Amino acid sequence: MTKLITITSGKGGVGKTTTAINLGAAINAFGKDVIILDANLTTPNVGLHFGAPLVPISLNHVLSGRAKVIDAIYEHESGTKIIPSSLSVRELRRIDHSKLKEVGKKLRKMADFIIYDSAAGLGEEAIAAMEAADELVIVTNPEIPAVTDALKTSKVIEQLGKSVRGVIVNRVRGVKTEMPIANVREMLELPILGVIPEDDKMQEALVMKDALVHTRPRSKAARAYRIIAAKLVGMNGYKENVGFFERLFG
Repeated sequence: MTKLITITSGKGGVGKTTTAINLGAAINAFGKDVIILDANLTTPNVGLHFGAPLVPISLNHVLSGRAKVIDAIYEHESGTKIIPSSLSVRELRRIDHSKLKEVGKKLRKMADFIIYDSAAGLGEEAIAAMEAADELVIVTNPEIPAVTDALKTSKVIEQLGKSVRGVIVNRVRGVKTEMPIANVREMLELPILGVIPEDDKMQEALVMKDALVHTRPRSKAARAYRIIAAKLVGMNGYKENVGFFERLFG
């Protein structure tokens, strides 16, 4: 049964898109057919990360009724499939965000997992991506503003009658000024799916137009992404030697 997972956050800049593409790529590496859809229509970045910033048919064409969803799917050389959104400002006028749910229904016939990279915040665009999901994953950073916004997001998701699978704490440096993971869990009252360490190789992956799990598969961040992906796929008992972060997550 196909599962549609929306990756969301209350705050911009927490690493939501890098999380979406790395989880998608990792799930694909586990032998599952995955489509990553850029539901961040205002400021899309999925295409940039995979080397497809400009495409002949984008999600915008689909939402405006000018193209079929199958024609907007592009396959990266790694095998990961994406549906980019247009970078054009003019395209924003033709968008009907409510159709994201309809698009999701069509995609369920084409893959095992659909991952929506939603817009940050709690506007109409982000809500539409939430409403399309079977379950949601909230991305935050270990700092009060980001966790506070994540809490607001979880409350909105609850009001929508949707389920939060868990929280990913991203860009963890392991310094004293950061909010402890236990405090993040206590404040949000949600399970912590995983902890992603800060990794300067993320920028390298962007330049290489690929996911970190492909460009630096043995890095701590890539290993952490694979552990989370295994949980989402249901691969119980999956292990990786991640040292400190495995002990930290417990």
